[in-house]
Amino acid sequence: MNPRPVTQSSTLLYRRFPTCNRSDSQRLSPTASPALRCLTRAFTLMEVMIACGIFFMATFAILALVSTTLRNARGLQRGDIDAGMAAAQVYEVLRTNRLEQGSMSGDFGDAHRDYSWEANWDIDYDSGATNSLLKVDIVVNRRGNRQPVDALSIRVFSPNARSGIGPNFR
Repeated sequence: MNPRPVTQSSTLLYRRFPTCNRSDSQRLSPTASPALRCLTRAFTLMEVMIACGIFFMATFAILALVSTTLRNARGLQRGDIDAGMAAAQVYEVLRTNRLEQGSMSGDFGDAHRDYSWEANWDIDYDSGATNSLLKVDIVVNRRGNRQPVDALSIRVFSPNARSGIGPNFR
């Protein structure tokens, strides 16, 4: 029952696969190498199915992690909407134009298509002596929502604004 020792490498294979016997090696063609004649074992269908299941579970877990990471990166790239972004645009208008009261609206362009803002300004009567300040109320809205996303009140210096106490002083 012992196979014939041909070379040192085939002897190592015979030792490694002790189930090799004459009947297994006779089924293969006579020109096959002695090492190939002894390699007649294979995986069962159940072992292959379990290995595939483990592989697919690991693959889907990695894909879920990548998907979450990409969603977080997209959120960081887009940034949050706040009234400060609109305040910069309103300030530029009020700095270049001499307006005492008024309103304007706008949007945030292609970066945030669903959002728009509105600004209303008037002389600041709340603080007594206004010192030429305009009070600007800015509200950011999202299309389809009734509640504002963000609101902000700022004071902007305007040299043309009335100064003094109350609305009748110039």
